[in-house]
Amino acid sequence: MVERAGRLTGYASGFGYFGHAVGESNMDLQALLCAAEGIEGPGVIVPTRNAELFCWCLESGMRIVQPMTLMTIGLYNQPTGAYLTSILY
Repeated sequence: MVERAGRLTGYASGFGYFGHAVGESNMDLQALLCAAEGIEGPGVIVPTRNAELFCWCLESGMRIVQPMTLMTIGLYNQPTGAYLTSILY
């Protein structure tokens, strides 16, 4: 979990294909990633539409291993805030 100004602003269930993370801002996700004890499997899934977070990850030494495309059937609501999705999502 990450906290700013005395309130919870983000959390992670784990880092890897089967974990997810959400935060109010990219700074919250950056704090979570910096505090992670490790990343399971090939890595985390970072949405490329969040260019600021994606570039930060690359600048911090992360590398692209497996590009993926989000596909959906029916209505899709773009999540608000910053997030790292899970392959299970």
